[in-house]
Amino acid sequence: MLLGEIMFRLHIDIPLVGSEAEASEVSKKIIDLLEKEKMLTLGVEQVNYRLGHDEDRQKSNYLLKNENGHVSNKKCHIYWL
Repeated sequence: MLLGEIMFRLHIDIPLVGSEAEASEVSKKIIDLLEKEKMLTLGVEQVNYRLGHDEDRQKSNYLLKNENGHVSNKKCHIYWL
């Protein structure tokens, strides 16, 4: 990216029904569909994602939980380079 160049971000909102565990499993399967070679061909070197909940006003990530079951507010990342 060049200095002063504007960076755009693709935000995709996919509603998932079912329990938290089911939504987590579906989320992981969707992320697994991303193919490294195709993404790099498009110039995409990194993907950030999280599983949120409509009633949770924080930016919680239900894919990242600690040993006490508390969710993180950090995104998950995939770095291809």
